[in-house]
Amino acid sequence: MAENSKQVMVVGIDDSDFSTYALEWTLDHLLSPPNTSNFKLVLVYAKPSISASVGFVGPGVAEVLPVVDADLKRTAAKVTGNAKELCMKKSVKDIAVDVVEGDARNVLCDAVEKHQASILVVGSHGYGALKRAVLGSVSDYCSHHAHCTVMIVKKPKPKH
Repeated sequence: MAENSKQVMVVGIDDSDFSTYALEWTLDHLLSPPNTSNFKLVLVYAKPSISASVGFVGPGVAEVLPVVDADLKRTAAKVTGNAKELCMKKSVKDIAVDVVEGDARNVLCDAVEKHQASILVVGSHGYGALKRAVLGSVSDYCSHHAHCTVMIVKKPKPKH
């Protein structure tokens, strides 16, 4: 397949086990040889904004902002580095990484448009109805708003 005719697969990543499981599952089931040449993989990390992370204003906030920003950048570098390392271990080398500030729901849907993705893969935290209603579900939002196929990968619950 020619380089420019590859389909694009966007995978949403964060620092959760659910995200790591979704990426591992994708690499093992959709991008294992010989399928590695069929897709260009775009890993997308939605970096929280400083203002969303701090959540307060007042005296002293100016001193806190650079520390919070540095921490957010370190987290982004760690998450994307771990994801790229996992891809390399699985022999997936055609990878792009986007770190975009904003709400994960909007960032992922925008990435689908930007890269003209044919599939978006997201993990599921497995929240119940009440938590989903309060916190909002990234996977639910993307399944309704992304203009491509959306695959939601759920991590199996441990059996007792």
